Amino acid sequence: QVSLVESGGDSVQAGGSLKLSCTASGDRRLNNVMAWFRQAPGKEREGVAAIYIVGGLTRYADAVKDRFTISQDIAENTIYLHMTSLKPDDTAIYYCAAAFTVPDARALLPAAYNYWGQGIQVTVSS
Repeated sequence: QVSLVESGGDSVQAGGSLKLSCTASGDRRLNNVMAWFRQAPGKEREGVAAIYIVGGLTRYADAVKDRFTISQDIAENTIYLHMTSLKPDDTAIYYCAAAFTVPDARALLPAAYNYWGQGIQVTVSS
């Protein structure tokens, strides 16, 4: 079993930056892939960025490429999402997720992950 706890959510103005953290606890063998998803009101949950713990391979959604960076601290079993040039469209609840294994082609699909955090609010005002 894996437990995920997110932190760092806040309200910021457009153009600002924010860094989210997600710390995993439990069986480390089960979170070989970790990712960030988001869900805005009235919209489906969508993948934002993913990272493969071994090797550090990353994947990004087109909407956040060149603005967001996913990174990890293996020793702390923590991943981060550094968000820059934030837009009002980035407003959403952000979720951390983990899985034992996920094919590269499915890295940003919610259905590929079986461990989820509670979510954290990010609000970007214009």
